[in-house]
Amino acid sequence: MFSFRTKTRLPLSCTQDDSFNFYILFSVSLASLPLEQISITKKKKAMAVAVGGAVSATTTGVRLLSVSRSLASIQASSFVTALSSSKLGLWPVRIRNNEPDRKKLFVIRAARAESEGVSLGFRAPNFQLPEPLTGKIWTLEDFESYPALLVMFVCNHCPFVKHLKKDIVKLSNFYMKKGLAVVAISSNSVATHPQDGPQFMAEEAKLYNYPFPYLYDETQDVARDFGAVCTPEFFLFKKAGRRPFELVYHGQFDDSRPSNNVPVTGRDLSLAIDRVLSGQPVPSFQKPSVGCSIKWHPLKSS
Repeated sequence: MFSFRTKTRLPLSCTQDDSFNFYILFSVSLASLPLEQISITKKKKAMAVAVGGAVSATTTGVRLLSVSRSLASIQASSFVTALSSSKLGLWPVRIRNNEPDRKKLFVIRAARAESEGVSLGFRAPNFQLPEPLTGKIWTLEDFESYPALLVMFVCNHCPFVKHLKKDIVKLSNFYMKKGLAVVAISSNSVATHPQDGPQFMAEEAKLYNYPFPYLYDETQDVARDFGAVCTPEFFLFKKAGRRPFELVYHGQFDDSRPSNNVPVTGRDLSLAIDRVLSGQPVPSFQKPSVGCSIKWHPLKSS
């Protein structure tokens, strides 16, 4: 037996078929899977491996491309690999493919992203971003007259966002009538995820009838200024007179996740908004938002 493990938590690129915070265990026989079901991709020294689907490890992280079968249905799989790259923080493992009757245990761990790194009391940074649907340029000053501001980092493709999308719209509609200002921002790189580009953002905003502006952070500078790392990620700020917006909630929408069978209620975020709008303090214990990592622009080759 062997284990294929990472020393560090690597970013996960999400697609509609992704699994999250996953351990994948395969009982592997090195004899039976057709070659066309094996996907191997090289990028420098990084390798991709496929077993009943495709899991790629690149210099930017681990990406689950697809898993078309359940673990129970994977009876035996052929397997090909190579020495993993130390640059990825992977423990070197080599598999010999000349033992057709031996079973192997294949374990992959990939971490999902959680909101972190921004302390309560953080002041909302200025921004100037376009709204693809209308072409209007929005800034932080456009929301200065509101008692509270909810800034959401979202995108089109992330399954975590899709899971909450309709309820985010419902929550926003409800609280915007009570005086809450809401803005959504997409900062994903269109080089890797063109479906998150401005044209598709406009279509998304129109399709779901977003009551809030959905802004495009092409340079990703705004995401960095806010300290955003995942989608969805929620920043709730309160306003007191002429003082700058102050962060009072940086947590999850609720406990619901794709496929965990927990109903979507928006409970955590709703309670925080209720407290802000009623002038009450928001508890400092807050569960982090969980989702896909923001897709940063690929590094330019030197």
